Amino acid sequence: MKIGKQDVSEGEIRLTPENTEDLWHIERLLSPGDRVLAKTWRRFKVSEGDAGEKKPVTIKLAVEKAEFSRFANRLRVSGKIISGEPEEFVQLGAYHTIDIEPGYPLSIFKDRWLSHHLDRIKQAIAETKRPKIGMLVLDESRAIYATLRGYGVEYELELEASASKRDEKFEEKTRAFFGEILKKLQGSQVSRIIVAGPGFGKENLMKFIKEKDPGLAKKIILEHCSYAERSGINELLKKGVVSKVAAEERAENELMLMEKFTSELRKDSGLAAYGLKEVGKALELSAVDTLMVQDELLRNSKEVELLVEEAEKRKARLVIFSHESDGGRELAGFGGLAALLRFRIGQ
Repeated sequence: MKIGKQDVSEGEIRLTPENTEDLWHIERLLSPGDRVLAKTWRRFKVSEGDAGEKKPVTIKLAVEKAEFSRFANRLRVSGKIISGEPEEFVQLGAYHTIDIEPGYPLSIFKDRWLSHHLDRIKQAIAETKRPKIGMLVLDESRAIYATLRGYGVEYELELEASASKRDEKFEEKTRAFFGEILKKLQGSQVSRIIVAGPGFGKENLMKFIKEKDPGLAKKIILEHCSYAERSGINELLKKGVVSKVAAEERAENELMLMEKFTSELRKDSGLAAYGLKEVGKALELSAVDTLMVQDELLRNSKEVELLVEEAEKRKARLVIFSHESDGGRELAGFGGLAALLRFRIGQ
């Protein structure tokens, strides 16, 4: 994510998404009533019955709906047009949908930017700078390793195997080949590694890694791709494998928090609270360590928004759950709002 113009008086922040995750972050930022300004296309008809022609326009609309499509790699923002130019191609009050894709800047206008909005932007910018997922494609003769960063794919290793099946030292040379790959993976600071290929090389490598470094093996996900070439890396991206893995990692963290929360409830430890009344009371006493909120609830409830503001003032950790994840659905069973407490509070 890149941040551009910031106009406090207008409530404007200009952002440029750089990858799929940035689009997801922007969707979470948007609420009904916000305004979005971006370049788009509008069909202009000279006369009734005319098929019309698409014209490039800049439109500002009042947000009614924001829908992120992970597999189409775009964010669709819909609402009524407030203003636009060229004026002859823009119909004020008409409905329009702006398709936001990586690399396309937009301005978001809010009446109030809250701390959790700004924290999400900071998080997205930080994620852009660090690699999160590693991708290895290999077969018996070649391996390519790359990391996915916010600004794109960075190729870090292209290795040729010296082994041949006719070689008496085939097994020895294969293990040496795997050893070079293992060394690279061990030094890569990523949370997940996707290992893919057209044959059994990935399975054989996995056996080798489990033998040498069981901890690293737990970070690896096996997938299929057609070629042990850079085109294999592109194939993984186009199939949506990488965005799926990133979503799964976030979902894992949410489930871990829910497991801790439900465990405290079962123990009746007094270190878990849920619902507006109980969580609000815990916040008043500065007892909240971690506040868990479902994203849809936060976007649509002013009461919850105020609770989140209070939590931020009191330095509580805030975790916003996706309503699409298993953890988010579990949290919905507790009203979409729950907290882990620092200490017991009175009834």
